[in-house]
Amino acid sequence: MRTQIQRLAIAAGLALAGAAATSAFAAGNPAMGAPAMDANKTIVENAANASDLSTLVAALKAAGLVDTLAGKGPFTVFAPTNQAFAKLPKGTVETLLKPENKATLTGILTYHVVPGTHPSSQLVAAARSHGDHSTLKTVQGEELTVELKDGKVWVVDAKGGKSAVTTADVMQSNGVVHVIDSVLMPR
Repeated sequence: MRTQIQRLAIAAGLALAGAAATSAFAAGNPAMGAPAMDANKTIVENAANASDLSTLVAALKAAGLVDTLAGKGPFTVFAPTNQAFAKLPKGTVETLLKPENKATLTGILTYHVVPGTHPSSQLVAAARSHGDHSTLKTVQGEELTVELKDGKVWVVDAKGGKSAVTTADVMQSNGVVHVIDSVLMPR
């Protein structure tokens, strides 16, 4: 039985082998609780069908961002899983989902979104060409750092928190999703 935190938490490795990674998630990944993703559907439509990203949908609804991420895009979303948000201090998710905290929740969610479609091959190439680090400006306005280290791709937030990309290149009709294992926090 899922806890309220798991149901309501915000959910949203890249292959370093040089070629674009293909996503086991896109083909249906039982470990992610996911049916096959449909590249003809939007980020929101596909997330709604992935049980391990159910909290992303709940958070998007609470922040009023469903229509935005269901829109034309394109977007690149670094999507923390339900388990990623279970790592947050107890009560954090419930607090963020309260109507009076909508602006804070919106800031956190839009910090996980980058304008444009950035597949893993592009992220890896950009990082390699800049000493294994590159930056991306988020919709929220701050930057994320993409770092190649220990055979993995990491996304580093403004506070120095690191999140590994666990599933890359989940292609959508309006962009791409990269699943991550921790929540990214803006300043």
